[in-house]
Amino acid sequence: MTLTALAPRAFLRHALAAASLLLAGASHAAGWPEKPITLIVPSAAGGAADLTARTFAQFLGKQIGQTIIVEDRPGAGGIVGTNAAKNAPADGYTFLLSTNSTHAANQFLYKRLPYDAQKDFVQIGMLGTFGTVGIVAPDSPYRTVPELVDYAKKHPGEVFFGYYSSSSQVPSELFKQRAGINIGAAGYKNITQIITDLRGKQIGFAFVDYLTAMGQIDGKGLAPLAVTAAQRHPAWPDVPTMSTYYPDFIVAGWLGISAPAGTPPDVVAKMNAATQAAVNDPATADKLRALGLTPEAMDTARFDTFVKEDTARWKEWIKISGIQPQ
Repeated sequence: MTLTALAPRAFLRHALAAASLLLAGASHAAGWPEKPITLIVPSAAGGAADLTARTFAQFLGKQIGQTIIVEDRPGAGGIVGTNAAKNAPADGYTFLLSTNSTHAANQFLYKRLPYDAQKDFVQIGMLGTFGTVGIVAPDSPYRTVPELVDYAKKHPGEVFFGYYSSSSQVPSELFKQRAGINIGAAGYKNITQIITDLRGKQIGFAFVDYLTAMGQIDGKGLAPLAVTAAQRHPAWPDVPTMSTYYPDFIVAGWLGISAPAGTPPDVVAKMNAATQAAVNDPATADKLRALGLTPEAMDTARFDTFVKEDTARWKEWIKISGIQPQ
């Protein structure tokens, strides 16, 4: 290939054009936001992710003086919404409510993903972490983990657990492996059907997010067995952790904010500041806790490292669980 030297005037024109583009980009970031912002949620309306996004959107809108549009894009374990965010312009006006499923677990649960969680996104900030809680019918023949294990061993193949996504299958499969029990899996399209079948004793147990479980447990419609987080949940101080029975049995999820790769660095910095401010705002933090989250703030570098570390954790959990990619 032949390289042609530019004449002085041509070189000057190119230099000025390049400079103007850089200045335009800097000006755009400095004036951000100049129009409404879209926050894509890769799950259905009414769930913990959707309500968390709306809580953050309410706080963010007041902080930056712009409308925040929460757009629910459910489907395929979060893949549909995540891919939509990946394909959006990286102009600082589209963000994703990223999760442990979209950015850590899915790459090991699916043979092919239309996105790369690391290359196609910039990780902006954490909102909070959460565990899951094992639940059973209140008149179940087992009301503790040891009782469930004993029952399953006496009735091999008769106990079934419910799950509504590939990642929600992991805690039960880990339990199956660690306890050495013969139990079956029943897949559902949504978590509401699991609750219905648990109460009707069509299935034996399930691990679900805290928000889903709270109303059922408080109303005595379902009973808790144990939580998968490292610590007991404040709402159920008498409910043990799974690590009480099986050391290192800790499976936690998280919710954060990510953006298409190439989003202006100044916008990323401003959005990270907003996530940290939201988590540190007492009223917003209380709302997040009510949704089952443990609020946690991270700067951009720490959140990026956390996502990479969590990817390694989910890879190991899925490997131990024996779940084959779809």
